[in-house]
Amino acid sequence: MRKDNRGFGRLIVCVLFLALLAAPGLVSAADMGHGSMSGMKAGDHGKMGDKISSGTIARWQFEARLMDMKAHMEMGKTTGMKMDGMKMDGMKSHHLALYLSDPASKMPVLVSKGTGSVTVTGLDKKTETSKFTVTAGYFGADVNLPKPGKYTFNAEIEAGGTKGSATFSYTVK
Repeated sequence: MRKDNRGFGRLIVCVLFLALLAAPGLVSAADMGHGSMSGMKAGDHGKMGDKISSGTIARWQFEARLMDMKAHMEMGKTTGMKMDGMKMDGMKSHHLALYLSDPASKMPVLVSKGTGSVTVTGLDKKTETSKFTVTAGYFGADVNLPKPGKYTFNAEIEAGGTKGSATFSYTVK
């Protein structure tokens, strides 16, 4: 039982850490306008990680982004961000973020409630399913991509009375 509580605590710490990382970027984007943030296009403010896929899921457009947690933690250390208590032990290697937008207006859909999961099929054809949580307006899940190679993601979500799924792949280098 204690192990489950520790894992949940680590998840909470990870979610709070990610939210803290997103907050300065959102404030800076609001102050400077979209064009002032280096490396970001209009509409990308607040999005984390590398874009790995996009397409349609149910009635929405989606953009999938993936963040390497180890690299992200190393970046935090070099920028002086406090990383107290943050260790990779027990954490999954990557964070998958699924952002939704309205296809007609192209405006982001800031998800506040929803459920879903993502099943990752690895190199050895083994699968691992992680539940999505709704965090900072997107669906997020921690996933394990431990070795270089091609991984397939099958995402299923439900929000606003609509269910949908999407399948996409990504190659870890």
